[in-house]
Amino acid sequence: MNDFLPEDYKAPNMSDNYMKFQDGENKFRILSKPIIGWEDWKDNKPVRYGFKDKPAKSNDPNKPLKHFWAFIVWNYNEEKIQILQITQASIRNNIECFVKDKDFGSPYYYDLKVYRKGEGMNTEYTVMPLGKLPVSAMVKHAFEEKPCNLDALMVNADPFVITNGIFTQGIFEEQKAS
Repeated sequence: MNDFLPEDYKAPNMSDNYMKFQDGENKFRILSKPIIGWEDWKDNKPVRYGFKDKPAKSNDPNKPLKHFWAFIVWNYNEEKIQILQITQASIRNNIECFVKDKDFGSPYYYDLKVYRKGEGMNTEYTVMPLGKLPVSAMVKHAFEEKPCNLDALMVNADPFVITNGIFTQGIFEEQKAS
């Protein structure tokens, strides 16, 4: 019997404002339009460029430019609003297929599960869309309580420090054609 730590102890996940895929199941709901671009690295800091502003080469020849999508999500595992940046082509390709599928469409209206298995170059991801369900009132409230300016990522500013009153709008309900 170990009396150093409680039996039900789990180390806290320190991801705070950014969702990272953990081993196993990662369930989330996309709550905002994505920003799309290219990520490079300089002096151990990310440098992001808009989709149409891709540089000719990366700053570090050992670290190629990565295409990314970033959006605000509700992370069910952590029960909080976070930013998820996806650079993994396999995940993006799956989500793009769901978007183009008439039974699913835009991922604002259903939850996604990403299963992660493995490490490093041997990491595999499986992406599953879940049935269409409305966003809960609790998630909408959490979104309103934690405003975010997703565009701040592009200049390496903190997206959760709102100084100019500009923040990213959430998408919670499907717009019906009239």
